[in-house]
Amino acid sequence: MKKVISLIVILSLIGLTFGCTQYHAQGAGAGAAVGGVAGALLDRKNHWRGGVIGAALGALAGATFVDVSMRATREAAYSGRPVEYRTEDGRGVYRSEPLDYDARTKCRKVQERAWEDGNLVKDQIKEVCEGEKYERRY
Repeated sequence: MKKVISLIVILSLIGLTFGCTQYHAQGAGAGAAVGGVAGALLDRKNHWRGGVIGAALGALAGATFVDVSMRATREAAYSGRPVEYRTEDGRGVYRSEPLDYDARTKCRKVQERAWEDGNLVKDQIKEVCEGEKYERRY
């Protein structure tokens, strides 16, 4: 059983290290910190084991939440319509609404809100800009 858990933790950490953006890393880091502390406190026999398992699960949850957030923000900005994601049990709701568009900078502001059990846990405004790439080619 210890080998299976160790393998899962190692594979999760490798996947998070190579398959994430800066934002995924921030979400995974915050989730790992919270999950590690919670796991260490909950496992009364072996605090290290609980901390490692909690950190791995927290990192995965944090990176997943950031991925949903980034996807919804882009969809709302490009479609010009609100985007909403819900958990299967309905306890978690994430909503992203486009606000205004600045034609000069080609950026759209998007308001992100997240609810957990009916309580607002996240409310922020992000800016999504259209990128243009200029290359000098011969």
